Amino acid sequence: MNNSSKIAISDAHSKIILAGEHAVVYGKPAIAIPFPLKVASIVEKSIGPIIFESAIYTGFLYNMPIKLKGISNCIKETLKYLNKPEKNLKIKIISSIPIGRGLGSSAAISISIVRSLFSFFERQITQNELFYLVQIAENYAHGNSSGLDIMATISENPIWFEKERGILSIKSKCPLYIVVADTGSTSDTRVAVENVRKRYNLKPKKVQKSLDTIEEITNEIKKAVLNGNINLLGKLLTNNHNELINIGVSDERLNNLVKLALDSDALGAKLTGGGLGGCMIALARDRGQAKEISNKLVKSDAEKSWYFSTNEDVVMEV
Repeated sequence: MNNSSKIAISDAHSKIILAGEHAVVYGKPAIAIPFPLKVASIVEKSIGPIIFESAIYTGFLYNMPIKLKGISNCIKETLKYLNKPEKNLKIKIISSIPIGRGLGSSAAISISIVRSLFSFFERQITQNELFYLVQIAENYAHGNSSGLDIMATISENPIWFEKERGILSIKSKCPLYIVVADTGSTSDTRVAVENVRKRYNLKPKKVQKSLDTIEEITNEIKKAVLNGNINLLGKLLTNNHNELINIGVSDERLNNLVKLALDSDALGAKLTGGGLGGCMIALARDRGQAKEISNKLVKSDAEKSWYFSTNEDVVMEV
């Protein structure tokens, strides 16, 4: 922080879910990895009501639209926690993370804001404090949030996550080359989670079977990641996608992009995040193939695509 000008800047990265989305809500494990798209929060002095500035809304905090209410509540609760008044601040958000695509944008934005507010008021923050304050925004955005997005966005390494047991850092024996493609459609995680719940209530045995299968796949994916077995990992990712289709959270565009990636010799592909729009991921053998798959996806039906390696903090956009 620059004390003379009283400015604080903090950032956070996004995330992708490698395996276990939706099943994690039912206590099953999930695996998430950092995605090097980032958001920065800049806090500085202002006069009067708090001003919030971003690509989707600029104005007073008290007038923030309903879709940003979770972030607004997070800011208010953080200031209350810090025993500071809701005034004389400007909070500016600069983000390269698409909103509503299952990439953890809401968690990343909230994390960067909370960190920058603590920094502005010269307070250290613990991981427990950060989780508590960001969870306020996540619960509003997703309903009863599992906490996966927060922990994945805080972590600098791939994580194994279980709702009741916390996280475990995991590392592959070799770098993973991953393609991410955006359908251009918003993924509403809250709606997707509610849809799975409704389906579960109607056909509990069928949905439970898929959830149990996703758990088995996630356990096998963990072993494949740790052993660096990318061929097996790819097959398991595709199997995971098929179970997500079975519980009703995929859609035609996601399925088309998954098929196109597989037809382009990707080792595996699946949706990532809430589904019903949003993004899909594909596993490539190397950087060259990742770039090739990424290009093909954009030329076909993807609005945007990126590719990256898990051993580098760099992402390439197509």
